[in-house]
Amino acid sequence: MPPRRRVRYDEDAAPYGRRASSSMPAEEDGPYDESEGEDEDERGDEHAEPRRRRAALNAVSAGRLGLRYIADLTSKETEGVTSVEPVENGWLVDVEVVEDRRIPSTGDMLSIYECQVDDEGNLMSYRRTRTYRRGTGAYGGGL
Repeated sequence: MPPRRRVRYDEDAAPYGRRASSSMPAEEDGPYDESEGEDEDERGDEHAEPRRRRAALNAVSAGRLGLRYIADLTSKETEGVTSVEPVENGWLVDVEVVEDRRIPSTGDMLSIYECQVDDEGNLMSYRRTRTYRRGTGAYGGGL
């Protein structure tokens, strides 16, 4: 019997644990919101509303973004977010990635990728921090 897969859905992202098929957020999803219906002439008007900054990311949003960035950068299947930690000027997100599928699945090679996302949702850096066989603990032992 094949293993059951847990799939949770986000309204505008791929299911968790699956490689996102869409690209990064579009330019209109950038750090600033502009009023709808404004055209070039209205933005230059001194009475027009200034651009509003988006609210800073929360842990859930940072985790979702980190997962999407790592999936797109590595082109590998992601298992999920393993940690989200606030740091100065943003978030540190760890994502578990399947590096190599094996049969049986306990032989799969997994990696942890760490990415830093700033308060506006931009990727600042990423790196692979660890590679290990599925089912081994933090120090190479069994579960």
